[in-house]
Amino acid sequence: MCTVTFIPAKEAVYITHNRDEKKLRARAVPPQLYTIKNFQLVFPRDGHAGGSWIALHQNGGAAVLLNGAFTKHQHQPPYRKSRGLAFLDILTGSDLFLSYQQISLEAIEPFTVILWTGTALYECRWDGTQKHIKSLDALQSYSWSSATLYDADVIEKRNNWFTTWLQQHPQPAMEDIINFHLFGGEGDAHNDLRMNRDGITLTVSITALKIQPYIGLMQYLDLQDNNSYQQALSFKNAALTQ
Repeated sequence: MCTVTFIPAKEAVYITHNRDEKKLRARAVPPQLYTIKNFQLVFPRDGHAGGSWIALHQNGGAAVLLNGAFTKHQHQPPYRKSRGLAFLDILTGSDLFLSYQQISLEAIEPFTVILWTGTALYECRWDGTQKHIKSLDALQSYSWSSATLYDADVIEKRNNWFTTWLQQHPQPAMEDIINFHLFGGEGDAHNDLRMNRDGITLTVSITALKIQPYIGLMQYLDLQDNNSYQQALSFKNAALTQ
């Protein structure tokens, strides 16, 4: 997996994620409120390994996971734990960026995590050997595609779709962004945002976050049963997002 967009707006920050997985993978559990190590989190839970790929944190932050770092890597098990469980380990601290800096990722498969702290945005990549951290301008919009599913040319094409769509929707609402994640592309099911590769690997869900100064909303679309779920989280001691 997957496809991620980050869009700052006047009154909120939007983070949206398409989860691309094998159809036979166990169905995920829709978003719920969890308390882990005294921190309140909202996230959907992977039905196979129990981890997650997107979460809201009680401090007003959020994070989202993509498989792979810079390029497609060779799968070399055994790994110490799943990327989704390592992702939750990063989330169970008071400072998400510090948690990523301090966590040991030895024997964890490469991944990318986009961290929103409530005031700052970071692109964090683990290539299997080394951590790479890039500070981003939180007033700009971004898109990412998983290096395990899309080569550099396709990633560039997908970024261009996003740029064109933003020009047409300069002040998008959450519904607009979800529609882009549902229908963005050029009619190529192999590489469109909602992808389907011969019914084997496909987009199984879309998760959208709307983050405001004191509350976050997670909307989850299960594309396998066409159900929609919502879960809100009131932030505690949150840094202002604007």
